Amino acid sequence: MATYKKKSNKLRKSRVANENSSTKKVFDTLDTSANKSELIISKYQNYLLYGVAILIVLFALYFTYDRYVVQPKIDESNAELFTAQKYFDMALNSSNDKDSLYNLSLNGADGKFGFLDIIENYNGTPAANIAYYSSGMAYYHLKKYDLAIEYLNQFSSKDDVLNSLSLSTIGDSFVQINQFDDALSFYEKALNASSNSFTSPIILLKAGDVSLKTGNNKKALKFFNSIKTDYPKSSEADLIDIKIEQAK
Repeated sequence: MATYKKKSNKLRKSRVANENSSTKKVFDTLDTSANKSELIISKYQNYLLYGVAILIVLFALYFTYDRYVVQPKIDESNAELFTAQKYFDMALNSSNDKDSLYNLSLNGADGKFGFLDIIENYNGTPAANIAYYSSGMAYYHLKKYDLAIEYLNQFSSKDDVLNSLSLSTIGDSFVQINQFDDALSFYEKALNASSNSFTSPIILLKAGDVSLKTGNNKKALKFFNSIKTDYPKSSEADLIDIKIEQAK
């Protein structure tokens, strides 16, 4: 028994010694790593400081540019947009001189910018984006369909309904110049952009009619059935059974 205990003590001492040695190695490694890190930081600290300084300068420049250049430009463009939009709204609601009012909205009057001036002078602002939409719509009403397509294609919006209306009007413009495949393509884009009960049945009916015109009755039937199934309370659904029979 005494011999067993003696060996046990030796093993225990050996294990403790090994653990102490391992611990020392770990701390030595940590010290070495720390020294290396200090050397790296010391070597490159000027570059780090320059980097931080550059970031501070860039932020200051961005803040200054945004506050004293971008924001005033946005405010100015919004003020200019008011008059152009006024003539556009008057054209929509007027029974006379519509063309004249649409032209005033595009080209401006009384020293105020029209939509085209806003696009040229304030490109990249929210006002210019709206001006692209309104210009496209004005050109559509003026029956200048190529220009309507050009300007509406430059418009973008996170509003699903407005985006859908823009795409649908591009489709309408292609119909007017007898490019029916392009028209159908944009009607489908408009349907994918929004599934609201206001615009969707109107666009579905247009898409179905264009499909019939191009001889694609199967696709026309799909559009017409969608009106009957998904929008049964819409005015487009009132006579949709006739359209469905035409497509069969």
